[in-house]
Amino acid sequence: MGRTTDLELRGVFTALVTPFRNDGSVDFDALARLAVWQADSGVAGLAPCGTTGEGATLTDDEHGRVIEAVVRAVRSRVPVVAGCGTNDTARTVAAARRAADAGADALLVVSPYYNKPNHSGMLAHYRTVAAATPLPVVVYNVPGRTGQNLGASWILELAEIDGVVAVKEAAADLEQMARILAARPNGFAVLSGDDGLALPAVALGADGVVSVVSNEAPAQTADMIRFALDGTLDSARELHYRLLPLMRANFAESNPVPVKTALEILGRCSGRVRAPLGPPAESTREAVAAALEAAALESVRR
Repeated sequence: MGRTTDLELRGVFTALVTPFRNDGSVDFDALARLAVWQADSGVAGLAPCGTTGEGATLTDDEHGRVIEAVVRAVRSRVPVVAGCGTNDTARTVAAARRAADAGADALLVVSPYYNKPNHSGMLAHYRTVAAATPLPVVVYNVPGRTGQNLGASWILELAEIDGVVAVKEAAADLEQMARILAARPNGFAVLSGDDGLALPAVALGADGVVSVVSNEAPAQTADMIRFALDGTLDSARELHYRLLPLMRANFAESNPVPVKTALEILGRCSGRVRAPLGPPAESTREAVAAALEAAALESVRR
């Protein structure tokens, strides 16, 4: 962690969806509107091209253009932490450089999926990616997607790599989160990757969340985490329970199918997803609509 950075990873970072048109192309106009709305609503930053952004289905050209469009839309008002991780080190390095060229402020790098790297391979992967650009790296641990939990000990080793400044911890394990928080080096940020655990994670000392639910409720999610960080737990709890049905509905099917359904209901963008994802079941649409009503989120006129 010898590299210095002015980037503050604290608060809510929205794992931004990528809107698509009916022909399957990226809807850059809708993307820009979403990014501006998020920044206006008080989130701390945006994380495009991750799991929720369907980064795995974007072409190399689309990947760079999506990041560039988000950067241009927010005009340095909030940092852009761009997803660029793959299961191949060389391709991840290429994606990291593409994100840097597009103007990203930091890189969100998922641990390689499918391969299940051994200890030496995992360390080498992150060292190589961190050395490829001047941008700070956020490790993304999401065993439900990758099939491999990095665990507290490996994450703490990765935290010592120059340029690795944070972890998005999505193992859904508060004990593991606590072990990381108890031993993390100075300046290493810990962000929850699970909306439902964001409030307890902050209570343990985490710095915030990379959030799915903030796509639909950016102001409310930002307020919840701000209250939690300030120690105003009664107010934070009130918002947590208000958003909890939506947090649950967002994972009624594979992310981002439900959250895009919600954004379509809200009039923010199309609910279209890219294959191999498909349209939601009617029961999912009903659950999402009910959760939006419970959260008192209203549709917008466009």
